[in-house]
Amino acid sequence: MSDEVKPGFVRVRLDLSYDGKDFSGWAKQARGQRTVQGDVEDALRTVTRSSTTYELTVAGRTDAGVHARGQVAHVDLPVELWAEHREKLLKRLAGRLARDVRIWRAEEAPAGFNARFSAVWRRYAYRVSDDPGGVDPLLRGHVLWHDWPLDVAAMNAAAERLVGEHDFAAYCKKREGATTIRTLQTLRWERDEAGIVTATVKADAFCHNMVRSLVGAMLFVGDGHRPADWPGKVLAAGVRDSAVHVVRPHGLTLEEVGYPADELLAARNREARNKRSLPGSGGGGGGCC
Repeated sequence: MSDEVKPGFVRVRLDLSYDGKDFSGWAKQARGQRTVQGDVEDALRTVTRSSTTYELTVAGRTDAGVHARGQVAHVDLPVELWAEHREKLLKRLAGRLARDVRIWRAEEAPAGFNARFSAVWRRYAYRVSDDPGGVDPLLRGHVLWHDWPLDVAAMNAAAERLVGEHDFAAYCKKREGATTIRTLQTLRWERDEAGIVTATVKADAFCHNMVRSLVGAMLFVGDGHRPADWPGKVLAAGVRDSAVHVVRPHGLTLEEVGYPADELLAARNREARNKRSLPGSGGGGGGCC
């Protein structure tokens, strides 16, 4: 697959955020459900008065109900269309899009940029409240209520065993032909002054359900139902454990996507497309971003 932009087109980087509550995920669906990709593509077509729908490529395809503060996508537009609309594009999109999705930046991308394959990391946050009274009503759409007190130190002890490059098959929903090997760069829990417990989860990429499965496992440690070494043992077993609960999506937010310097984009694209395997293994199956 080439990252060359077709002659007569320009690649545009879009930075956007959305509240995932009323979306059936990022990706367009055959049955016509509302999705972020569908809304943005429709809005682009309308405000540029185009007869063609120009398809978006995204850094991370979020599931139904998952939010994003720092999502990144790209779209290839005809040079003439971009020149005509670029100055007023953001304002026109703001007037067309529903208020639960906003585009904050639309700029010509550097050579070799690909929103998905150029990314070197994605950072998510998962927010939980263990307040016995429940979640602040003003935060209820973005914070999970866990009705057992949580030991943050125990959850961080469990998290330490999961950081690094591993086959995360035990924490991913398999997808045909895709690897489940990922490099988990950061996994830590912090409780803020308001009592919200937040997991920061950063990796080169994520497979399907990976973050919510990891959170589910560590909540069992935090509330005392499992020992701190249990999530690591599940990882080492390499198979889905029925005890690992995939937590609800509304607590999860894609916070930020990281990219290398412009001159390293092409090399990163090639690296990201290589199917990985761990030393002594034949590779992994399943998974998605």
